[in-house]
Amino acid sequence: MTITKTDLYPHVSLTCISTDKFKYSNLTMNFITKLTRETASANALLPRVLLRGSKNLPGMAEISATLDELYGTRIEAITRKKGELYGLGFYIDFPDGRYLPNSDNILEKAIDVAGELLLSPLLHDGYLCEEYIESEKSNLIDDIHAIINDKRNYSVSRLLEQMCDDEAYGVNKLGTENEAKAITKESLTSHYFDIINNSELKIFYCGSASSDQVESALKKALHTLPIRKATTTPTTEILFTPKTDEPRRFTESLDVTQGKLVAGFRMGETMKSPNYPAMMMFNAIYGDGVSSKLFVKVREELSLCYMINSMVDKHKGIMLVAGGFDFLNFDKALNEIFLQLDNIKNGDISAQEFETAKNSIISEIKSSLDRPGGLESFYFDSVTAAISYDPLTLCDDVQSVTMQDVIDIASHIKTDSIFYLKGN
Repeated sequence: MTITKTDLYPHVSLTCISTDKFKYSNLTMNFITKLTRETASANALLPRVLLRGSKNLPGMAEISATLDELYGTRIEAITRKKGELYGLGFYIDFPDGRYLPNSDNILEKAIDVAGELLLSPLLHDGYLCEEYIESEKSNLIDDIHAIINDKRNYSVSRLLEQMCDDEAYGVNKLGTENEAKAITKESLTSHYFDIINNSELKIFYCGSASSDQVESALKKALHTLPIRKATTTPTTEILFTPKTDEPRRFTESLDVTQGKLVAGFRMGETMKSPNYPAMMMFNAIYGDGVSSKLFVKVREELSLCYMINSMVDKHKGIMLVAGGFDFLNFDKALNEIFLQLDNIKNGDISAQEFETAKNSIISEIKSSLDRPGGLESFYFDSVTAAISYDPLTLCDDVQSVTMQDVIDIASHIKTDSIFYLKGN
């Protein structure tokens, strides 16, 4: 596997992961912009509208026929939230040319189609097609409504909205129903040209083609992309301490038979010089996986919950613990969540817990190398983080993490907010 990083144009970069392990290749085009309440719905809507039609492929029928000719190539809208950065664009998935008869140029053809959809949108009187906008607005609003159907993810979203009420991080990547409804052909067209002209573009390819071949195909497909002259890379604001001395508590009631508890923590001073491997080790020991303290103690030994896990966002410096509980077990569960965190702070980590966590992380990193999407996701995460990394180096760094490193991470963590989802 060979990793090549190239600047195609000012503020347009290519990360090329050349490997012959896979029968399929993928490529993503990601415009990186700032996550804001005002533009989240427009960001989520824009790639959906662009995929409905272009100047030379004006409708779904033409697009589908073209992709079918390319052996079932797929192009999908992609939106991602990394810290307070928003990535929007296309995901392209196509068979590797090595396995197709007389199709060694499928890479160029697939990238050409993506470039056409991206840079030659279907315009009516200078505006993006209103029919497509209204149709995709309806789909986006349906997706926003559907968030509540997954009560765990809904509870996490509600905790972040309130915990980060005056931070961009609290914004859902789909935005809100009211913001989506307010989008017009005029506003979305203006937003499209703002993104195309001013946002940094990060492209990732994973497949057997050489970096020179991928670079040549992209330069041909993107030759009409406006040259960026003063693009500023957005950043994520990190708060090192909770907003109040005592954790804030939020409660919501729905027609549910199982309660949800989500606790939000700030990672603290460790984010001034983040040690990502140590943060991963802490999370694995604390609550990420079936061998973690939260799973073993809260679920298995005390039977307080149906599920529980912890998540660390290394971009923002926030940790969440989320679980499903009987309503009467909320207080017991919360006390145990705090107790297990205090145990790590006090060095109560067995050698077996430590080694199991280390092996689990390394196995997970290496498993990402076994699929194109996993590699792409890994490198996208790396280039949008404060400190970049690669899989093999990260594995070595995880091996080098000490018990004291994990204790140091835990010692800076402070509780910010707690969210309860109860029954009516």
